[in-house]
Amino acid sequence: MTAPVSVAFIALGANLGEPLPTLRWAVTQLRALGQVKALSRLYRTAPVGGPAGQPEYLNAALCLHTPLSARDLLAGLHDIERHAGRTRSQRWEARTLDLDLILYGRLTSDDPTLLLPHPRAWDRAFVLAPLCDLHPQLPHPTTGETVSAALARTDRQGVQAHMDDWFDDWSPAG
Repeated sequence: MTAPVSVAFIALGANLGEPLPTLRWAVTQLRALGQVKALSRLYRTAPVGGPAGQPEYLNAALCLHTPLSARDLLAGLHDIERHAGRTRSQRWEARTLDLDLILYGRLTSDDPTLLLPHPRAWDRAFVLAPLCDLHPQLPHPTTGETVSAALARTDRQGVQAHMDDWFDDWSPAG
């Protein structure tokens, strides 16, 4: 019997080291956690919060169909981050790789170790712009506000589409 599949939306970001190759590597690693069904454009974004003087980020999002539970998926994301050299010493610090679980189906959780939907996603243009590429009418599980409506009300300054085809060998079957 096949395990049930859940639809997850994951935000990707990086601003240390070589962000573009790191994000490409991360997508290949995410394939071990499920099937990548859609991939957004790549965005160049200004840092939000955290220490001053950080370099710009590269951000994207993807849709993953996964048989993993939300907790197991989140653990897998953290493992990929660690393998990319991610450390967690200061909130909103520069990072080699950031993988955020934004949505996992319509699951909601206020458990501090598994906050779903991601608590700040619907207020951040650097998350919403890539999500809008994937599914503009995707609703927030509790408010019903769509990604496109949320993006329309957020400050998009510092969020710029950077590259459409940033993952050369990507395809839903790949």
